[in-house]
Amino acid sequence: MVAVISIWSILVINLLLTLAGYTWYLRHVKRDEPKLPDDPPFVSILVPAHNEEIVIVKTVLSLLSFDYPHDRYEVIIINDNSTDHSAQKLAALQEDFGTARLKIINTDSVTGGKGKSNALNIGLKQARGSIISVYDADNTPEAQALRILVAELLANDRQAAVIGKFRTRNKNATLLTRFINIETLSFQWMAQAGRQQLFHLCTIPGTNYVIRRDILEKVGQWDVKALAEDTEISFRIYRLGYRIGFQPLAVTWEQEPQTIDVWFHQRTRWVKGNIYVILKNGKLLFKKEGRPIRFDLLYYLAVYFMLMLSLVLSDTVFVLSVAGIVHSNLQGFSNGLWLFAVVMFIASTFLTITTERGELTISNLFLIVLMYLFYSQMWLAVAAYGMVGYIREQVFHQQAKWYKTKRYQ
Repeated sequence: MVAVISIWSILVINLLLTLAGYTWYLRHVKRDEPKLPDDPPFVSILVPAHNEEIVIVKTVLSLLSFDYPHDRYEVIIINDNSTDHSAQKLAALQEDFGTARLKIINTDSVTGGKGKSNALNIGLKQARGSIISVYDADNTPEAQALRILVAELLANDRQAAVIGKFRTRNKNATLLTRFINIETLSFQWMAQAGRQQLFHLCTIPGTNYVIRRDILEKVGQWDVKALAEDTEISFRIYRLGYRIGFQPLAVTWEQEPQTIDVWFHQRTRWVKGNIYVILKNGKLLFKKEGRPIRFDLLYYLAVYFMLMLSLVLSDTVFVLSVAGIVHSNLQGFSNGLWLFAVVMFIASTFLTITTERGELTISNLFLIVLMYLFYSQMWLAVAAYGMVGYIREQVFHQQAKWYKTKRYQ
């Protein structure tokens, strides 16, 4: 019974978020870009990078090509304990563009190499901007992204940060990247839009965002113990009473894992990071000060604990019932209702990709069906492995470190 309630609750919540996100999209799709003031604030862009020689040049060139006034922003690359040729490539770029626009911070095993949060805190110390922006080392944002993010942030004093949308740059590389592309559209940006519509909240995704420096320092900068530093700092911003805005017109393109092993490693890190956030904030669930993060806490608890166990149980019962080995009288386990759940998943996911040009295809509809059968089930293994890994790291008091995602030419 618990499994039935958990699974159907998550299905309904995700459906509501999708419908709310689609409603939000229809309301905002024709809105004009927000406008910068005549005297825009100075922005410092931080890019943590660890052994990123394959992608770092393209990323830096993209960041230096923003249509934001060039004398009003700087790019700071934290080349964090890299052992490849990143330092040489970055030095050559700095010779071309100068130290005023491009600042390089090279750390070693003593000062760096302790994870993304630590690298960001190092970069913040040398940043001059009143607004801080963060991009991952594999990103190629569109030229207008920074300008739109800053303009959106300045339009509302209650907003501590504004996030943009990210797309899959290598979506046609493999079947896996095509799955990730659909996942990004449906369970990343559409869910963000839904939470914005229903709760005026969304979660920082770790790249393509801007945040007010004074608020960043007020919350204590980035938590060096957090693997999911984006979710963790979002919760602290919520608790201060601020909002996080969402502006999908600010787009960045990023590389995604092209093989199962790389994907599994990356998503395991996400699971560990979110479990850390849940446990860190769990005591606030029924306290007044935890009201701003209550929905997210309950949602993460449901997804990473109740839903995972429930799906394992329900999948087992479903397979055994189809094989005629066991029989259940619970309506939630009936084949008809599970077929309805599959149809609901396919329909709601397909609805989200209609918002993007070029994604509304029969092949993507077929991919969504495959996602339910295979890709969604892969998350079970990731969640279970991540949970066990987190417990092991806590028992042996292991420190957060770089979890390097493989890059591609």
